[in-house]
Amino acid sequence: MDQKCNEKERYFLTATGLKKPFPSLSEPPSLDLSVVVPSYNEESRLPVMMEEAMDYLEKKRKKDPLYAYEVIIVDDGSKDKTTEIALRYTKKYGDDKVRVLTLEKNRGKGGAVRMGTLRTRGRLILMADADGATKFADIAKVETGLQKLSPKPDNMAIACGSRAHLEKESVAQRSMFRTFLMYGWFPLLGVVLLLRQRDQGHTQCGFKLVTREAALRTFSSLHVERWAFDVELLYIAQCFKIPIAEVAVNWTEIEGSKLVPFWSWLQMGKDLIFIRLRYITGAWRLEYPQKSQ
Repeated sequence: MDQKCNEKERYFLTATGLKKPFPSLSEPPSLDLSVVVPSYNEESRLPVMMEEAMDYLEKKRKKDPLYAYEVIIVDDGSKDKTTEIALRYTKKYGDDKVRVLTLEKNRGKGGAVRMGTLRTRGRLILMADADGATKFADIAKVETGLQKLSPKPDNMAIACGSRAHLEKESVAQRSMFRTFLMYGWFPLLGVVLLLRQRDQGHTQCGFKLVTREAALRTFSSLHVERWAFDVELLYIAQCFKIPIAEVAVNWTEIEGSKLVPFWSWLQMGKDLIFIRLRYITGAWRLEYPQKSQ
């Protein structure tokens, strides 16, 4: 499904060091949940997030022995020991629960999320940032939001964690750059991409839960690999009339953000314009992938 994929990126290492091929998103699900964690130079922040996530998931599994999950950590061409740190969790919990996808070169957050999502096994797929800015336990909230959409019969639905409810409180706490993005980014989404106002606030929180069917439909058409990838993701969802829920989650700005003031905003703005132009001109087209039987 990914023509840009390097042959080595089709495999993960088992707990004993053997190489096994990743499955495909087009295959039927075999787990309840897949968690995709894009990680770039996250050797210091990843352990905190993983400890919280694995503690939550293991407790849920103890309550329900039939509950099955996986966490896919995508090392986006890191220059530090991100892969080494991630593989410790594979050894601790087993490669059926924690898998590491190491990209040979940096693609960007969108590229990392897409590569990881295309290799998931879950009925539901959660995107979660490696910095742990959103409390992992809030997955219960986004699951409830997803269920309220009643995604049957086609099972298309997306639930996005939102920090809009924290807006007034966070303005005084967040960096000037993030505050500028908050007030300057949303109007551009409406003007350039015609993204509905209720969907604009969904783009800036990395905590998103999608059904497998919705992931297959949206990620098969996704092109943007940098920060604006989730804008294109929601634009594609809007084009396919996939219902989207906004769910309030706890969020804290964590030190060590990979966003670079001005340059990251410039990249986002450029991507935003390119998304619109390329879909209008037909350079990019929506894909209609088929599930494997």
